[in-house]
Amino acid sequence: MFKISGTKQDAIKPFRLVKYFTFTSLIVMFLGTIILSALNSYWVRSMVLKKSEDYAMLLVENLSHQIFLQFTIPIALKYGKIQLRKKNQFELMDEVIKSTLHSFKVNTVNIYGLDNIISYSFDHDMIGKKGLGGAGFNKAIKGNSNSSLVQKGNFLETLLGLQKKSNTRTFAPLRASFDVQIEKRLIIKGGSILGIIEIIQDLSDEHKTISNFQRRVILTCSIIMACLFLILLYSVKRGEDIIKKRNEEQLKLKEELNRAKHLSLIGGMTATISHEIRNPLGIIQSSAELLKKKIERTDPSNTIPDIIIEESGRLNDITTDFLDFARPKLPLLLPCYIENIIEKNLAFLAPQIKKKGHTINKYYDNAVPQVLADTDMMYQAFLNILINSMHSMPEAGTITVRITHKQNTIIICFEDDGGSIPEDILEKIWEPFFTTKEKGTGLGLGIVKNIIEGHQGNIRIENRSKGGIRVIITLPIRHEK
Repeated sequence: MFKISGTKQDAIKPFRLVKYFTFTSLIVMFLGTIILSALNSYWVRSMVLKKSEDYAMLLVENLSHQIFLQFTIPIALKYGKIQLRKKNQFELMDEVIKSTLHSFKVNTVNIYGLDNIISYSFDHDMIGKKGLGGAGFNKAIKGNSNSSLVQKGNFLETLLGLQKKSNTRTFAPLRASFDVQIEKRLIIKGGSILGIIEIIQDLSDEHKTISNFQRRVILTCSIIMACLFLILLYSVKRGEDIIKKRNEEQLKLKEELNRAKHLSLIGGMTATISHEIRNPLGIIQSSAELLKKKIERTDPSNTIPDIIIEESGRLNDITTDFLDFARPKLPLLLPCYIENIIEKNLAFLAPQIKKKGHTINKYYDNAVPQVLADTDMMYQAFLNILINSMHSMPEAGTITVRITHKQNTIIICFEDDGGSIPEDILEKIWEPFFTTKEKGTGLGLGIVKNIIEGHQGNIRIENRSKGGIRVIITLPIRHEK
């Protein structure tokens, strides 16, 4: 028995290691791409936030300057006191702020007093509310401008960039640009904090663009990885099929090698025994013939010598089959026509064919070329095939012989309408000494196969779909050198 499992494992284990390493690398590459995409999106968001902060600081600086010049000083000079609760002051403040921010992308502006109470807002409902500034207000009251990103959505939406609203909230102190004294009631020193400005900018469109870009990157990477995965899967499958096929071929070669060794031993033993039997068999047969001549004079009705001669001849034929199988001859290759050999077979079998009522159908291609073959050996091979076809049809039947040629090959096909061969037996018909007949050595087809393969040809037997057997022989068309 062969240790097949060990051989397969030795061949497959290194391939499995490569396969697992490749799949792992592909997964790592995919995860790395996703992480890199997320980091890239984070960096882009950071850049957008930084740009928004710088933009907001410029707006605050400009707005602070305009408020001081167009609102604070005029109101202080006119009324001596800033009171945004008064309609005229509020309207002036609103006009200054909106005219300053007219061409800029700003959603909301809130102005806090030093007591963290909103004294001005785009949203009138927010005016008068206290304590809404939070940490941003506390930092700005100390003179530190700051910005923060405010996003509405849960963690997953934020991670995937699916949040519906994204705003930047910037706090900056509202300062006086220079020292000014208005009578004796109001003194404003340059740089002093008059209040806190809060600017809210909507970055939803920018973040949506970034999120769309992120999703496109992830989708593109996923498609590329999926294509790589399919290519890898196909390559792995192909590799496994190739390894499996090579293992099967290697196993088949080992089986054939063992079978050849086994047949060689059987052949050597058979040849030796057959050779030793043939010598005394010849003596028995010649002695029986002499005995027959003497007995015919005294007892003509005695058939014992005839039985001895007949059985000796049959035993001699069996011995010849053994020797032909054990020690196949090298073919004497000469130019010949295959159809002429078959016609010779049919002429020899004509009496038996007529007796059993068989019908012979012949289909030969026109201008079938000559081949190099041993006519005697091919005659023996075709004769065995035709006799087997006749034996498979105890009653009248049809035998069809076809000869075709394609390129450098001649195809000879024998068909009969006898019984089919069971699949389990079909696999064993080439084994020596295997036969389903009551009489026979089981070497006939083996001899036929040796003859065909000795001519560098091929033979196969298959069941016909309509019943019966088909024998297909292919021979190369070779010419004399």
